[in-house]
Amino acid sequence: LYICDFMQPYRQIEQFVNQKSQQLCFYLNAFWSGDLPHQELQYYFWDTLEEWSLVNASPVLPYSHKEHVFWYIMYQIHFWPEIELHSNVCLCDELRGCLHYLSDEVQRCPFDCVGVRPQ
Repeated sequence: LYICDFMQPYRQIEQFVNQKSQQLCFYLNAFWSGDLPHQELQYYFWDTLEEWSLVNASPVLPYSHKEHVFWYIMYQIHFWPEIELHSNVCLCDELRGCLHYLSDEVQRCPFDCVGVRPQ
């Protein structure tokens, strides 16, 4: 019973990250293709944080690589201004590599793309 109790919050985190990763890929690709305004990307960021506040995520629970990459992208889309998210080649290449990882197009986790859970 103890193992099941421990695994429940971890499964909740994993499900959240998997669902939100698909949405993040969709939103960021739509933004890059010009089909989504930057403000909508910011709404997605804030809505996701609000939903995250409902997840029972203890700081001691381990991270998956996918979760690290997910939070990394989330912080990047919030930190960088619209012009950088569109025109900074290095940033866009890095984020595209992260999206490929989140969407399971590549198996190798991006180097140095490590985000942490909001508290």
